[in-house]
Amino acid sequence: MKKFSFELQKVLEYRDFEKQQAEGELAKALAVETEINENLEKVAQNYAAVKAQMKGSLDFQDVIAQSQYNNLLEYQKEELLKQLAQAKLVSEQKREVLRECMKKTTALEKLREKQLSEWKAAADYEEAELLDEVKNKINVEKNSF
Repeated sequence: MKKFSFELQKVLEYRDFEKQQAEGELAKALAVETEINENLEKVAQNYAAVKAQMKGSLDFQDVIAQSQYNNLLEYQKEELLKQLAQAKLVSEQKREVLRECMKKTTALEKLREKQLSEWKAAADYEEAELLDEVKNKINVEKNSF
């Protein structure tokens, strides 16, 4: 019996490659999101540190400096939130591309599995037929003696 051959193997390999590429792109997008979240955390820590430093200070220059620094931190936070929103959109797009790649790959894998099981069934049937034929020949030879 001939060896199993999936006619769409090259297409399946290409779809797997596309899926791996999409996974890599999604990972990069998620890394950008993580970096932005870390920067937001740093801004929050800076805000808390300045607030703790300035607690009880009555110096007008310190109060003005704190206010200006808080304005800067607020601006940074707003910019980071805009970037995060944009990064989330990109991540969702990449996630959708990955979903589509996975659907295409899964469909081909199921088709391959179905063809493989049909091939195995045919091979088993052919083997059983061959064994029956051999048994019949043996029986005919025994009966002729």
